[in-house]
Amino acid sequence: MPESHPALSQLRRPGLMMRAARFGLVHYRRGRQLQRLLAGEMRPERTVPRLFEAEAAFEETRRRGDAAYSVVAHLEVLVALLAECRLLTAARGS
Repeated sequence: MPESHPALSQLRRPGLMMRAARFGLVHYRRGRQLQRLLAGEMRPERTVPRLFEAEAAFEETRRRGDAAYSVVAHLEVLVALLAECRLLTAARGS
């Protein structure tokens, strides 16, 4: 199923990062990861905007070359974002 959320097509991230995120979808465990990332929010219509915000913050940190940047944490958010966009798209019937 494609990640057809309109905002996903606007993301411009390194190809290797996006490939790694797509590869990570196989290991995505929604309950566990959303609990850690979003403190219990489970409705896709609410998780997706929050994940976009978190991902944008990681991207800004990455682009600045900040020493605090964590590629692992960024990928975890990207994986969750892709998975939640898929879920939202499926729920909307698109």
